[in-house]
Amino acid sequence: MTIKFEETTQLEVQAVKALYDDVKWSSYTSDLPRLMEAIKCSLKVITAWDNGKLVGLIRVVGDGKTIIYIQDILVLRAYHNKGIGSQLLKLLLSNYKDVRQKVLLTNDAADVRTFYEKHGFSSCDKGDLVSFAKFD
Repeated sequence: MTIKFEETTQLEVQAVKALYDDVKWSSYTSDLPRLMEAIKCSLKVITAWDNGKLVGLIRVVGDGKTIIYIQDILVLRAYHNKGIGSQLLKLLLSNYKDVRQKVLLTNDAADVRTFYEKHGFSSCDKGDLVSFAKFD
C-alpha cells in the first residue's frame, strides 16, 4: 500500500461524504454544502489517497500565526493503525512550527487520548488549562 499525501481543498463531495460517514461523523454530512464550503475556507487541508481513493483528511482553521485549531482529522476505519493519521498530523504541524497555540477538541476515548498524547498534545483536564465549548 502506497499512500500519497496532497494539499488540496478541491475534493469530490461523494468522496468526502464517504470518509466522514465511515467514521460516523454524520452531523457533518447532514449538510454537505456547508461541509464542502468549510473545507474550502480552511487554512490548510491535507488529504491521504490510496490509488485515487480518499482515505484520510486533516484540516486546520485559525489565523495561522498565533493559533491554529485542528478542526478535523479522520482516516477510513479500514486504514486505521497504519500511520496515516500520524503522518497527516506531522505534515500539518510542520507548516505551523512557529504557532504557539495548537488546539483541538475531540471525543474522550482511550485510543484518541493515546494518539494525541503521543504527538505531544496535553489534555486540558490535566494541568493548569481549562477548555470551554458551546455547541448549537
